[in-house]
Amino acid sequence: MRGLNLVLLVLVVAGCTPITPERAAERCEERARAAQAPDVGLTIGANSNDGPFASASIGISSDLLSGRDPLGVYETCVINLTGQLPIRPPRLRAL
Repeated sequence: MRGLNLVLLVLVVAGCTPITPERAAERCEERARAAQAPDVGLTIGANSNDGPFASASIGISSDLLSGRDPLGVYETCVINLTGQLPIRPPRLRAL
């Protein structure tokens, strides 16, 4: 039982550690890219067991649906995660 308490304590403390500004920028860039345009994925291939196959996916974020500016999404996200302004501009998709 004591070992379980120690593991839980370590997990709680690890969850409370502040996020680095660089990691926040990476996470928020992903969210800002999703606000730029839908994410579209297409997979086509073949193998010797099943033959040809294909799949497609489309991801649409709520930020995109609400028409939010990707730069604003990035800045707000970084501030929410770190309490500070972004350390660098976002690296977004070239549209």
